[in-house]
Amino acid sequence: MHTSLSALTTVVTVLAQHGPAEVVISGLTLDSRQAGPGTLFFALRGTATNGHQFIPKAVAQGVAAIVCEELPAELDPNTTYVQVPDSAEAMALMAAEFYGHPSRKLQLVGITGTNGKTTCATMLHKLFRELGYHCGLLSTVQNQIDEEVIPSTHTTPDAIRLNELLARMLKVGCTHVFMEVSSHSVVQHRVTGLHFAGGIFTNLTHDHLDYHGTFDNYLKAKKGFFDMLPKSAFALTNADDKRGAVMLQNVRGRRETYSLRGNGTFRGKLIENAVHGLHLEVDGREVQFRLIGVFNAYNLLAIYGAAVLLGEEPTEVLTVLSGLTSAPGRFEPIVSPKSRITGIVDYAHTPDALENVLQTIADIRQPSQQVITVVGCGGNRDGAKRPVMARLAAELSDRAVLTSDNPRFEDPNEILAQMQVGVPAEALGKVLTITDRREAIKTAVALAGPGDIVLVAGKGHETYQDVQGVKSDFDDKHVLATMFDLLGK
Repeated sequence: MHTSLSALTTVVTVLAQHGPAEVVISGLTLDSRQAGPGTLFFALRGTATNGHQFIPKAVAQGVAAIVCEELPAELDPNTTYVQVPDSAEAMALMAAEFYGHPSRKLQLVGITGTNGKTTCATMLHKLFRELGYHCGLLSTVQNQIDEEVIPSTHTTPDAIRLNELLARMLKVGCTHVFMEVSSHSVVQHRVTGLHFAGGIFTNLTHDHLDYHGTFDNYLKAKKGFFDMLPKSAFALTNADDKRGAVMLQNVRGRRETYSLRGNGTFRGKLIENAVHGLHLEVDGREVQFRLIGVFNAYNLLAIYGAAVLLGEEPTEVLTVLSGLTSAPGRFEPIVSPKSRITGIVDYAHTPDALENVLQTIADIRQPSQQVITVVGCGGNRDGAKRPVMARLAAELSDRAVLTSDNPRFEDPNEILAQMQVGVPAEALGKVLTITDRREAIKTAVALAGPGDIVLVAGKGHETYQDVQGVKSDFDDKHVLATMFDLLGK
């Protein structure tokens, strides 16, 4: 694939250009290590590094052209420099142009919100494949082209990777693509220039304030996704979330809602929430689903509503949806063979998500069942939620074990000290603190009696633990199953 630099610059605002415009571009990159002949290098201002400092390296490797916000003091005569107001925005627009705007030829649906993005995207992908379509998935857990799994490193890939993946999906015959849209991706212009058929809003709670600074900025980031939807798209939001209506303000496309309280375009009513699944009435039809929990009732309504808005027949959608399971690491049960202890692995890493999971367990547990929760908080992330997470675990569990999550570059003991502040005085006796996550899970299983419930929260689908920049193998599901076996449970 190749095009001319002049064709790519027509879609961006150019402040200055030095060097010939008729340069052949055969590849795009934001990584100077991948720069070379025929490559267009984008110098981005990141949160950790400034790509402008790598311009000399890209030039030394023979890069064809450079897009930047500040021109270097010395310009190489064999390189074309394009100065733009915002390199990230330019990269997104030029990547879409380079790959032939694949999103315009696909039914691309984006899902945003604090919780539920992965479940909605994954289940929409499963649903539409069952309905006979070739589909793509872009999610936190993994990217998929039909059955082909492509490892995922970010909730939303960078704009170059994103357009490349969409082009691959289109080439192999995909008609629908379902993707998570993180708040970071909106602010960083990763989804700029994409054409969406629809957008879904799940909910908005306390998260990512380490990046956005304030809750208002976080809200604006989510709203920014809905503001970019074209007139032809649908905007589907949760009417029962107090920020749902905000998302629809000034939206150009169709404004639709879903609700469990009876005020939405798509209406649901909770009949039963039990260990075997949800029994819901959806738009007048009673349906039994395999998912558990009120939060999943909302996810199911969002999925159903989106499918209908994409033109699918309601009864057929509900029939297929009733047989589907959730995404990996989302309320995923593992039952011990001997003691019938129910282990639940969940990605809950925000106060709202943890409360939802524990409330769901409370709704379906038997009076004789003890609930033991293992939970930690990630390092180099919003610290304000740490004491809140510990308080919820202590208040909503019979026993709680506070432990390490992904400490990253922070001291795990310091993170745990911040969590412990949130434990109420009357609950101190039922809370343990064990830094080593493996030992914490082992202790929780040891404390559990026959039929009890052990929740391991925070990492879900992740198969690693991030300590000082090194990712070591660690899978909560595998560790939990190993401890059942080791302790003869």
